[in-house]
Amino acid sequence: MKNILSIAKGSEMAKTAALTLPEIGLISGTRALLGAGAALLLADRFNLSQRKAIGWTLLFVGAATTFPLLMNVLSKRQ
Repeated sequence: MKNILSIAKGSEMAKTAALTLPEIGLISGTRALLGAGAALLLADRFNLSQRKAIGWTLLFVGAATTFPLLMNVLSKRQ
């Protein structure tokens, strides 16, 4: 079962990409990792060294997994 992700520009359709539900989940997961990493870097909940270690790790994992997913989505554009 394929889901269609459409990017609309004004009233006309610009590009579409057929994505599966697991692909959409991976994309949202990488966004969550990036957001969590950035939030930890800015938060005062942990001590500085813990915050930096966890925050940078999440940020790098989120960024590293974004690029292959981006290439996958761009290759499916019609």
